[in-house]
Amino acid sequence: MRLPRRLAAFTAALALVLPVAACGSSSEDGAQTVRFGYIADFAGAAVLAAADKQGLWAKHGLEPELKVFTNGPLQIQALGSGDIDFGYIGSGATWLPASGKAKIIAPNMLGQADRLITHADSGVTSVAGLKGKKIGVPEGTSGDMILELALKEAGLTGKDVQKVNMDPSTVVSAFSAKQIDAAAIWYPLIDTIKKNVPDLIELTKSEDYYPKLSFPSSFVARNELVAEDAATVTKVLKVLREGNDWVAANTAEAETLTATFLKAPAEQFKGASAVTRIVPTAELDKLTADGSVAGWYKGLADIFVTMGKLPQSPDPATYFTADLYKGAAN
Repeated sequence: MRLPRRLAAFTAALALVLPVAACGSSSEDGAQTVRFGYIADFAGAAVLAAADKQGLWAKHGLEPELKVFTNGPLQIQALGSGDIDFGYIGSGATWLPASGKAKIIAPNMLGQADRLITHADSGVTSVAGLKGKKIGVPEGTSGDMILELALKEAGLTGKDVQKVNMDPSTVVSAFSAKQIDAAAIWYPLIDTIKKNVPDLIELTKSEDYYPKLSFPSSFVARNELVAEDAATVTKVLKVLREGNDWVAANTAEAETLTATFLKAPAEQFKGASAVTRIVPTAELDKLTADGSVAGWYKGLADIFVTMGKLPQSPDPATYFTADLYKGAAN
């Protein structure tokens, strides 16, 4: 049966607003519900733990429905299917928003946990010495990225070494058993390795590339939500900005708070802030305004092109909503 013209027009308009309405439902106390994904580690959960502890969600009229994920790509997939509205990704998953699958709404902590390590008796004293050596690395991670960077600076490529794709736990066991000559991996897994190989050598670390290149984790949102409901995104950004500042000012307490938030042993997060750079919001505003944050994302995208994740390096303005981030300061 053919619908009357006015009814058909109303139905079409309703279909357009339904995706945003899913985010705009209200709880019993009138707060707007937002569905938020995260990863259960310090960088992925500290700001959310602070927001919960400080009552920041309620302050801005929001009620979060939090869902834990094991990695960033799964959250990008959930954003695409409309299962969540916001999420968190590490630097290794930044190629997904760069390819148009989500929008980055805020930079988070800068990762400084990645290392390129080798054995003390390997005879390797520099990255250039890795030519022809077997290197274990979890493909597509920040470890893979720092390996590509280190090789490039040493005048090498991935073809000059024996690059072996391994999951993180396998890298730990393979390096400890000397089944590989080197590894591109991160803390706290390196602490685990050091129990068996205390004299390992760190050839390079992520901090060596700062500020020329940084490894930011990020908060992301559905493309449709950013396009159609900037007001909700701004409310969430206010929560994230205030939560970030609390973490930056209370790093030791933030480690304990994150453990409590995740119902994990406090020892598991002790020292976690030492391998991250927590940038206060005022500084992030300045770095956003002068283009530095966009430069971070551009640098990552360039690496993803080298890694074959992206066909070309897009302008960060196409996927980082800098104006929304800065606008949330008001």
